[in-house]
Amino acid sequence: MKTTTKRNIAVLSIALALVAGVASVPAASAATGPSRYVTITADGSVKVVPDAVRMNATVTVIAGTSKEAQAQVSTTSAALRAALTAAKIDKKDIATQSITVYPEYNYTQESGSKLIGYRSSQSFAIIIRNAANAGDILDSVVAAGGDNLQINGVSPFVLDSTKAAESARAVAVKNAKAKAASYAKLLGVKLGKVTYIVENYAPASYPVQSMLGKAEDAMSTVVDLGQQDVTVSVTVRWALL
Repeated sequence: MKTTTKRNIAVLSIALALVAGVASVPAASAATGPSRYVTITADGSVKVVPDAVRMNATVTVIAGTSKEAQAQVSTTSAALRAALTAAKIDKKDIATQSITVYPEYNYTQESGSKLIGYRSSQSFAIIIRNAANAGDILDSVVAAGGDNLQINGVSPFVLDSTKAAESARAVAVKNAKAKAASYAKLLGVKLGKVTYIVENYAPASYPVQSMLGKAEDAMSTVVDLGQQDVTVSVTVRWALL
């Protein structure tokens, strides 16, 4: 009799355990969220006028000795920095990109290679944070560097894209929602809540080479800024009802 009672208790315990296990399954499934959803990736872009200009310049000198060439480059580079300082360009916006010194040869069929001196150069990357002043600053730099200076490039770019990125983000979300609504209509369902959203990459602006010209009145250089795109891409997931 005692053996039968123990067996009944054991069977009852197993049954309760199985019931408890089955009861827990729906709770776990419910936590996983909706089984039907639509995921959309969309872009948003806005055009903005660049607010800054990046300028690349190189000072180059050929002299009889490497020491003389480097000394002349240092003198011209100092004049360039003085012109930039006078134009209120901060030191943090002036960066040396490279300094080189090497022998310069001239080749002819008659005499072959002949040493004609030493070439020294120093290259700079300069950020002009007020794009409206870029032309005047460029003229000042050219005047300071004289024949030893070469302007390698002038590129307008968007320094502060915060507001433009906000507008682009709104356009991206609007485009994503419109596309999701279109799919929902085609499938005969309705959009539910947003369950997932991610911005795929940071807002970016792409610098382009600027055209340089001369103003008609004062013969100063004009940097044409044009427009650039600031783009944001988002991926959004909606539950389907």
